[in-house]
Amino acid sequence: MAASKGTIGILTGGGDVPGLNPAIRAVTFRAIREGYKVVGIKRGWGGLVDMVPDKKADNDWNYSILTADLVNRAGRTGGTFLHTSRTNPQKLKKESVPDHLKDKYKDEVNDVTEDVLKNLEFLGIDYLIPIGGDDTLSYGYRLHQEGINVVAIPKTMDNDVPGTDYCIGFSTCITRTIELSRTLRTSAGSHERFLVIEVFGRYAGFTTLLPTIAGAADRCLIPEHPFEMDHLAELLSYDRDHNPSRYAVVLVSEGATMSHHTDMSFEGEETDMFGHKKLGGIGDKVAAELKEASAKYNNGNKVNIINQRLSYLVRCGDPDAFDSIVPMAFGNIAMDLILSKQSGRLVSLRNGIYDTVPLDHIIGHKKVIDVYKYYNTERLCPNYGSFVKQPLFIMTSDD
Repeated sequence: MAASKGTIGILTGGGDVPGLNPAIRAVTFRAIREGYKVVGIKRGWGGLVDMVPDKKADNDWNYSILTADLVNRAGRTGGTFLHTSRTNPQKLKKESVPDHLKDKYKDEVNDVTEDVLKNLEFLGIDYLIPIGGDDTLSYGYRLHQEGINVVAIPKTMDNDVPGTDYCIGFSTCITRTIELSRTLRTSAGSHERFLVIEVFGRYAGFTTLLPTIAGAADRCLIPEHPFEMDHLAELLSYDRDHNPSRYAVVLVSEGATMSHHTDMSFEGEETDMFGHKKLGGIGDKVAAELKEASAKYNNGNKVNIINQRLSYLVRCGDPDAFDSIVPMAFGNIAMDLILSKQSGRLVSLRNGIYDTVPLDHIIGHKKVIDVYKYYNTERLCPNYGSFVKQPLFIMTSDD
């Protein structure tokens, strides 16, 4: 069907989270109703890099035309049916350059934005809606600077995109963390152990601190504040001694660091196109050192550990209620902006109110926990102060 008003492109980049498909559904339903054609770009920015701008070329793996029936089925599920990647067209490694561009880009790292712009023109994109975290959206801002009409939707379970209290995927992550922590308690209590649970959170500890507020753990370790192992062992030993079932729980952000070893823990040295190494392993280090340190506070006896990394268990599967409702609102607000011919905006939720902010909010700074306000560094747990006039998720507003 020919579009009467124009063509909207939509893509999802970075890690998958529950709530992406509902957002795609919301945009597509509203766009079609308003007379637009919707093009789903596959594999995030990867689809725009690999695309061959020729009508005779096979681009089925790079984009598709979205219909109401297609997105309605997918909209009830988790993940992203458009697929995703961590492709960065500004820093495309030589081995990732598609065959049809290898003669043009021969450096070890290449900026292929010129061809991304050509592919957007080939698709006839009038407005582009990237859904992602600050890495994905930072390239969206680059395209905005290049003259593309960009309307962005924030997504990341870490909830660390500046300019918004809430990012798609955060609520389901918190819900799953609470559920899984409670489930693991039965084994910890049965064996009278310390339970160490590693969760996502590279630079910000929202995914650790908020479940602890909800009672998922006794203590929590966040990236914003290095911790001392001896102090953690003392606190958890106290918690265990005062628990009728003789166990204690600590949630550990994957980006947390020890005061005597301030480097983050990585699975290897390989980086993605945004320069990030894959985090993981701090839970193993905490478990090993905690067991040794525990003897000092348990009459010379070491406390055994249950060590569990939640990893993809908190980002797979269907969205919870909040991650079904918010993406619907975000998608419709994105369409409101398009219908009013606005671009260079980020859809946001601040202090319980849906709104938009300039897209450049995501550039130049990280959204992290205000340690002074929300984290008790002596007790390694949340500050339980007054919650009056705080946003829904308490500490998620960046002032």
